[in-house]
Amino acid sequence: MTESAITPEGLQKLREEIHELETTARQEVVQRIKTAREWGDLKENAEYHDAKNDQGLLEAKIRRLNERLRSAVPVEASEAGDVVGFGSTVVLVSGKTKKSVEYTLVGSTEADAASGKLSDESPVGRALLGARLGEMVSVQAPSGELKFKVTSVNGREA
Repeated sequence: MTESAITPEGLQKLREEIHELETTARQEVVQRIKTAREWGDLKENAEYHDAKNDQGLLEAKIRRLNERLRSAVPVEASEAGDVVGFGSTVVLVSGKTKKSVEYTLVGSTEADAASGKLSDESPVGRALLGARLGEMVSVQAPSGELKFKVTSVNGREA
């Protein structure tokens, strides 16, 4: 099992999700199975089979999240003022489009680019680690080289 960096907030959210799934979600699926059983013949009872399938998917998700929890190593956000580190929130401006985007560098287990959480193991994340406020960073992408200027690190602006 390999260790995986996670922010303290990400660790708390992971624990909360596991708790929700192990309590409320399990109870709901068990109730669905019980209700479907009361409807009679299980061979041709689609509701029963759907509920049993959902139960299997739920248990697999709980196992997967518990494995993630066991390998999680909480890492505090970098306090270095103008240097990007794990847990840093950065604002980048595209060198090409001039559009800005904000990301927080997190571990791969809590990464969600759509929510502004970028894995420190992603190409952009790796390029940002150690970058300084005001610095240009380059990332090799399938479509070619991308360049970004770091315009803010943890609220400090260039």
